Amino acid sequence: DEARSENRLKIVVQDDGNGIAPEKLPQITDPFITTRSTRRVGLGLSLLETAARRCDGAMAIESEPEKGTRVTATFRYDHIDRAPVGDMVGSIITLIAGNPDVEFVYTHIVDGKKFILDTREIQRELGDLSLTEPIVIRQLAQSIKKSLDRLEQKDGKRRSREK
Repeated sequence: DEARSENRLKIVVQDDGNGIAPEKLPQITDPFITTRSTRRVGLGLSLLETAARRCDGAMAIESEPEKGTRVTATFRYDHIDRAPVGDMVGSIITLIAGNPDVEFVYTHIVDGKKFILDTREIQRELGDLSLTEPIVIRQLAQSIKKSLDRLEQKDGKRRSREK
């Protein structure tokens, strides 16, 4: 959620997975703590929290076992140390293509204007055709790009987009 008029960037990642055990939650931002059994470190949340704090923001984690986890990070939008939003089209396409069994809902808001991509709806429209088919991926990428470009328009004019 890019609320430029409020000078705030908010990133929320939410899942409906296993959640985080209550006893692990207080130490979940420790880079040497992870809930995964395939590796012994988990840098993601610790780096996100550091980035948010560095930009006059904060991070909060809510989790309930067997119901999922919600991570919310806020940043001062115009902070000199805030990293650019980056290539959201490439990021979303990579997530979809690399995780065909996961349903994604991606919402991007710029100053109140909203774009929502829901892979469940897209899959219903595609029928038997997979979201990972190259032609589908290409069309999705183009559609996401056009939608994000529309969010950047103000009064019929295109804003310069951060890269």
